[in-house]
Amino acid sequence: MAKGYWVAHVDVNDPQAYEAYKAANAAAFSEFGARFIVRGGARELRDGQLRARTVVIEFPTYKAALACYNSQTYQDAKALREPVSTCDLVIVEGYDG
Repeated sequence: MAKGYWVAHVDVNDPQAYEAYKAANAAAFSEFGARFIVRGGARELRDGQLRARTVVIEFPTYKAALACYNSQTYQDAKALREPVSTCDLVIVEGYDG
């Protein structure tokens, strides 16, 4: 079964308030078996445009990735993120070839 991934590009407008989101999302990520693959870090843009921060989160399945996003636990955390950042997020099924 293919894994699921969240790929997010984020601009954080209030780093201190964003820390509350990071603390709150931990419960949802733990519940759905999430693992950070990329969490900020060095990068080099070669084409196009991106936001300041890139995050990739791996889930055991695509279904788990969707369920995590739709969970009340994550939606409560997301409510903390939205006023203090701008985020482009895609949930994608991994290649299982």
